[in-house]
Amino acid sequence: MSTDRSEHTTLRVIAVFEATKGVLAILLTIGLIELMHHDVRLIVHNIIGHYGLNANSRFPTLLEHGADVFYDANKLIWFALAVAYIGVRFSEAYGLWHNKIWGESLTAFSGGLYLPFEVLHMWHSPSWSSLLVLIGNTSMVVYLVGQLWQRTTFEPLANNKKQQK
Repeated sequence: MSTDRSEHTTLRVIAVFEATKGVLAILLTIGLIELMHHDVRLIVHNIIGHYGLNANSRFPTLLEHGADVFYDANKLIWFALAVAYIGVRFSEAYGLWHNKIWGESLTAFSGGLYLPFEVLHMWHSPSWSSLLVLIGNTSMVVYLVGQLWQRTTFEPLANNKKQQK
């Protein structure tokens, strides 16, 4: 009985984590929509000048590149991708919170999609934060796959034994 409760609690913790990512994506999307009405390149140059940063160093160069990408990007495609991402995150959260198999499957699948990219990032730019993200995401995917395997392997057997009695 306590195992079922701890499994349910774990699924709810993952659900809250996924919902939090959805909320953060909404806030980021709202921020980017607000930036569409401003000259992002000018804002970046003002930030670099205000803090006295060397324009040729890594961080200011990344900011300037980001401003150029934002300026040239097809905003409608980015908005559609953001809406899809947010939809997936909230769908995962709902499915996990309500202990649905499809919620576990969706979360395991979408989390698994990130693993190769996280491994590549860790390989090319090793850092503690990259390692923690990789370990966390791998742990979540392994846990959810284990849950799914247990549900599809052992629950049907238990149900058959109950029906035979």
